[in-house]
Amino acid sequence: MHLSTQRATLGLFMPDDAPDIFAHISPVITRFMAWEPPATPADFEEIWRGWLDTAEEGAEFHFVARSRDDNRFLGVVGVHAARSDTPELGIWLRSDMHGKGLGRELIGAVIGWASRSLPVRHFEYPVAEDNIASRRMAEAFGGEVKERRSNPKYRSVVYHVPPAADIT
Repeated sequence: MHLSTQRATLGLFMPDDAPDIFAHISPVITRFMAWEPPATPADFEEIWRGWLDTAEEGAEFHFVARSRDDNRFLGVVGVHAARSDTPELGIWLRSDMHGKGLGRELIGAVIGWASRSLPVRHFEYPVAEDNIASRRMAEAFGGEVKERRSNPKYRSVVYHVPPAADIT
């Protein structure tokens, strides 16, 4: 399964993607994420092996974004709880790609795919309250805050984002 945007291609995670992804996971990237960076490639392997299993089951999908120009790793977009009618979206980009509108481009492609492929009532998109860029992205796709949550790292808001056909 491959998706395409103006600047990127997105394909489902494959084991060959692991070194590029691991190389760009850092405390800076995970500051606004509930998870901590894996300490070693072996620790990351435990994580990505689970990604393969959940993709095969149709429960979760991790799309790896790469540059159309040079195949350089750009980030990961996740669709979690994919068998529910309220799948959860998540995204992270390598730090040098922040602030270039790429996140909106990638999330838009995944929202479009999931809206056509899954029985989506709405997407849930949890975002750290202080992550203004991600909040703007959710709002650009018609997201509205419907819930607040706390975890050990930060407080978050949960946006409900309509499926692509409902976005005006």
